[in-house]
Amino acid sequence: MTQRKGEKTTISIQEHMAIDVCPGPIQPIKQISDYFPRYPRGLPPTVPPALSRTSSLRSTSTSQKSEGPKQDEDDLDQAFGATALVASKKEEEPDVEGYDSDDSTTLGTLDFSLLYDQENNALHCTINKAKGLKPMDHNGLSDPYVKLHLLPGASKANKLRTKTLRNTLNPVWSETLTYYGITDEDMVRKTLRISVCDEDKFRHNEFIGETRIPLKKLKPNQTKNFSNCLEKQLPIDKTEDKSLEERGRIMISLKYSSQKCGLVVGIIRCAHLAAMDANGFSDPYVKTYLKPDENKKSKHKTAVKKKTLNPEFNEEFFYEIKYADLSKKTLEVTVWDYDIGKSNDFIGGLSLGINANGERLKHWFDCLKNKDKKIERWHTLTNELPGSGYND
Repeated sequence: MTQRKGEKTTISIQEHMAIDVCPGPIQPIKQISDYFPRYPRGLPPTVPPALSRTSSLRSTSTSQKSEGPKQDEDDLDQAFGATALVASKKEEEPDVEGYDSDDSTTLGTLDFSLLYDQENNALHCTINKAKGLKPMDHNGLSDPYVKLHLLPGASKANKLRTKTLRNTLNPVWSETLTYYGITDEDMVRKTLRISVCDEDKFRHNEFIGETRIPLKKLKPNQTKNFSNCLEKQLPIDKTEDKSLEERGRIMISLKYSSQKCGLVVGIIRCAHLAAMDANGFSDPYVKTYLKPDENKKSKHKTAVKKKTLNPEFNEEFFYEIKYADLSKKTLEVTVWDYDIGKSNDFIGGLSLGINANGERLKHWFDCLKNKDKKIERWHTLTNELPGSGYND
């Protein structure tokens, strides 16, 4: 094709696309890792000679410029990788130990205080506030409440809870929950589990976090303050003897009256009974037997207290018996849930006498040693029915 003088050179799109398509051997495409070389851990990175060569490249003669672009590119790549390594080395240092994020840092903290009132056998738990709770609802907030359990033991029998506060991650309860019937033995072997949960109206409540306090850390009659980070839910030991599962507490008084020649048994109150009805409560009453009971006349029964897990009875029963015969007797105490139209449910029971042990045996001996003196003690109810398994 001839070109006239003064005409501009035109190149077709086909010719344009064909220019320099394969100017030489294909060079491999650099990967991103080529710009961030890694060295074995523990060895400080050394600046490669490429850094020193870059300064000399700038002062080379024009005769070397034909090879310059390719050589400069390789040297700058190495230099860039070295400088990037030096600059990013400090940022990579925290990862050397393999840091793993801990969810407990995002669950929140709980402020509370505990007081063991030794004289009144009570454990006062004051739930003050929580901070930075984990959001559980779609609006980025939660409806938190706190519940308490004494471990080991039946959860329904010793569960206490605070009110629910709506739409907050920093709730302030300032609420005191009290366990009654706490003995020195409980303070040695039991642990208080404090859980924070999110209440949902249309589905199951959600667990946020918990903390556990061994009661042996507390000193009698001294308030101890805590500010604990909440942790993930810990497994509960299922290996404990089910025959000794706690079903609540009962306060009993014993007194041998030398004037009346008989034993006075007082049923004062119960606390934290196991819920037996669908409404989450029970209708409890107490029965007592003094065995062996040849004439079957030793049965006494309190009044029924409706819809409560912490009933107060304040009733006394009298057993006419010689003082010398008390050492051969056993007092059996059982707590029942009253039901209409069906059999009453057994809640828990215990036995006091020479065949008992621990606090039960001590209570019986204290009564024998101290005539005409009323001895009051709290005792733990278990799901083991005293006696030979009689029904109500």
